Amino acid sequence: MAVTTALLDPTQQATLAVLCDTFVPGLQEDPDPTGFWARAASDLAVPAFLELALSGLPADALEGIRDFLDFLGAAGFSDLDQETREQTLLAFMDAGDDGLAAINLFKTLTLLLFIGMVDPTNGLNPNWALSGYPGPASKPPAAPKPIRPIDPGLGEQTLTADVVVVGTGAGGGVIAGTLAAAGKDVVVLEAGGYYNEADFNQEELWAYQNLYRAGGLAATADGSLSLLTGSNLGGGTTVNWTNCIRTRDNVRAEWAAAGLEGLDGPDYDRHLDAVWERLGVNDQCSDYNDPHLRLQEGCQKLGYSFKRTTRNADPATYDPVSAGYMGFGDQSGSKMGTLKTYLEDAYEHAARFLVRCRADRVLVENGRAAGLEATCTREDGSTTRVVVRAPQVVVACGALDSPSLLLRSGIGGPACGDYLRLHPATAVGGIYDQPQKVWWGAPQTGLSDQFANLEDGFGFLIECSHASPALGAAAAPWASGRQIKSLLAEQANASAFVFLIRDRGHGRVTIDDSGSSVISYSMDDEVDQRSFRRGLKELVLLHHAAGARAIYTLHTRYMRWDRGDDIDAFAQRVADAPLTPGEHATFSLHHMGSCRLGADPQTSVAGPYGELHDCKGVWIGDGSGFPTASGTNPMISIMALAHRTAEAILAES
Repeated sequence: MAVTTALLDPTQQATLAVLCDTFVPGLQEDPDPTGFWARAASDLAVPAFLELALSGLPADALEGIRDFLDFLGAAGFSDLDQETREQTLLAFMDAGDDGLAAINLFKTLTLLLFIGMVDPTNGLNPNWALSGYPGPASKPPAAPKPIRPIDPGLGEQTLTADVVVVGTGAGGGVIAGTLAAAGKDVVVLEAGGYYNEADFNQEELWAYQNLYRAGGLAATADGSLSLLTGSNLGGGTTVNWTNCIRTRDNVRAEWAAAGLEGLDGPDYDRHLDAVWERLGVNDQCSDYNDPHLRLQEGCQKLGYSFKRTTRNADPATYDPVSAGYMGFGDQSGSKMGTLKTYLEDAYEHAARFLVRCRADRVLVENGRAAGLEATCTREDGSTTRVVVRAPQVVVACGALDSPSLLLRSGIGGPACGDYLRLHPATAVGGIYDQPQKVWWGAPQTGLSDQFANLEDGFGFLIECSHASPALGAAAAPWASGRQIKSLLAEQANASAFVFLIRDRGHGRVTIDDSGSSVISYSMDDEVDQRSFRRGLKELVLLHHAAGARAIYTLHTRYMRWDRGDDIDAFAQRVADAPLTPGEHATFSLHHMGSCRLGADPQTSVAGPYGELHDCKGVWIGDGSGFPTASGTNPMISIMALAHRTAEAILAES
């Protein structure tokens, strides 16, 4: 696996190689039939590929990486033995702040690449043999692409339309399809590329690089919370886990109280029903795989709720083998995301699509929308400026990027970017006596809502997660090279349970000097902290009830229980462990609220139906419009609100 890079000088490259091999060293272990124990990170060219991955960092962050490597080099890090190097890294972790952040970054990328990179000749990673992970189950089918995006051409181009929709996920897709079907001339912009079954090769790293925002490496400004969100035609609905949950009654009442008329009554039911039907939501494609069976067993023994989920999957093409890879794109074509529903509807009604097209700013004339300026990137890397003249602009870039578009445009009011909710989530791993085959079956086919309402409507859901071996390795706790290899060697028998909290506290999106989003979020709300700690404790107890022989968390400091240890003491120790930034691997797959809807222009960006308070003709059409966190997988709620907003646009135009 050869790669040429030039971000670091030779001395820095040499230090990086030693650093990677400190995290993942070659060790003597007998027997070692697959070579896993003897294989070091550098044996798979991880340092060179890691250097390439660093190229996506901002200039100041990259300079900080160089400074850190220079410091290690000057301190003679490369001349130390393995044990002393490990102690040096642990000391940096104990120091907290910048030292902990740097170690976490290098550890995360080293393990992500060590487990995720594939040999281009066979599509496999040699480390999978020990865990039993089969890698891609099938080759992509020869599926045609029904949507034909327009070529922006060379030089500046101007288009005219009734409506321009920015973003094609759960919200933008619904609005584009609904408006086009009603006869509106619609132009749709998508920042990502266009991929379908013919492209989905079931490779994890390929998916992050092509289907996710920032190559799957997006995070909050301090790096403490990883942000996974789709960036492709279809957005998050192309890579999400198809868990369809209707907006809950307590949340609907909250949103109605914020000024969203009818959210607590039958009119909103009508919108929920419309998207439910278009997506073909059903419970016929919700087989339980091994992790779900373990979760079900744990819930039954502890007397907790457990129920089968409904999913937007087509039973005619559903394949549980293929469903295990749906976070990398659904090769079977069963997933009924916007790519196969509302966006096809839009295209069939003459909507025009531009992909790899970043919205730069909303055009405003005489206090109302006049269109949009955007930059389209061609396959050869050249760019074209595109202007879309339209009296209605729908901003549906997702809660991480919709506020930045408004801020770049000088609109949105004082609440723009504020009240960001992220449903902070994490996992607890259980090691069982039998292989778990976590890659078979859809990732979320059952859940427990036992703790959804711990305090005034706030609490957490318990679910299972997608089989993502590279991401799982990247999040794993590291205490030494032998410890991490021992943990990875147990993954054939591992199942993970996850929880996501309904956050009461919130963060904020701002922009840097280049106009790019800066996401700030600190989980310092006392209710959220109690929910998170309770979630950790309950996942430990569920694994124990399900018969796990070992349990581990994702705290930076390795925490593990083995059969025979005191489970109650361990569960309490886990709950009491620090949650300061960087001390625990925390994720967010649901992003909401940064351009929220409401009646008060001081605390909301748009009115009850999505039109901006301070700029007529600009509409919020995604999860950024949520007044508060949904507390559930948000796709259906986003779609229902978007359907409602589409009707409001039609009524006004």
